[in-house]
Amino acid sequence: MAKTRYYNIDMDVLDTPETLSRFLGYLESESNHIVFFINAHCFNIAQKNLKYRETLNQSDILLNDGIGIKLGAGKIGIHIKENMNGTDFIPKLLEFARDHNKNVYLLGGRDGIATLAAKKMQQKFPGISIVGSRNGYFEFDNDQEVLDDIISKKTEILVVGMGVPRQELWLTKNRRKLTGVKISVAGGAILDFLSENVARAPVWMQKFGLEWVFRLLQEPRRLFKRYFIGIPMFHYYIFKLKP
Repeated sequence: MAKTRYYNIDMDVLDTPETLSRFLGYLESESNHIVFFINAHCFNIAQKNLKYRETLNQSDILLNDGIGIKLGAGKIGIHIKENMNGTDFIPKLLEFARDHNKNVYLLGGRDGIATLAAKKMQQKFPGISIVGSRNGYFEFDNDQEVLDDIISKKTEILVVGMGVPRQELWLTKNRRKLTGVKISVAGGAILDFLSENVARAPVWMQKFGLEWVFRLLQEPRRLFKRYFIGIPMFHYYIFKLKP
């Protein structure tokens, strides 16, 4: 299926059933398919980091994340079907993995976070096969031990949470080395959420696209620049790039 041109990035306009349907096909393939998400912050980074933008455009699936991307889509006549943010979608992917008896590996976060996330997901999805977990603190060019561990565990679905753009660049660099892996997905802070180390916003805030406000209140120092500078910058870019 052809991608949709979102300013200077190729995005997939899908909902959850359509995405999981594609994944069924991926499970029958011998290739490693990479899945990324794009939100307003990612879009801003992609305007300055050409290698990252090229990496997004090389993904098998690039899913829309957040109210900013939806607003930008409306300005160029793209109808967004569903907010496909990783925090909501990746648990559905894990349930999908459980239902299809596929091995999952969790990679990323601080020491212990991926292991805790694995325990939480085993409780949430009894019977899920999480075959490995480890932190995301390793040298980008000294990662053979990490690759060997993922492969040796017969991983079929790999969830990576190492931050933007490191996770996307690492997965793209290693996609062909990760033999046996069928689906690799980059989820940013996903392991913090799966481990319940970081709380989600109340449902009403999620419903109205205000989860970013909740996160800002939780981590004002780290996220102030992302939102108070990043949001105007995003609107500048989409105005500048509008066809």
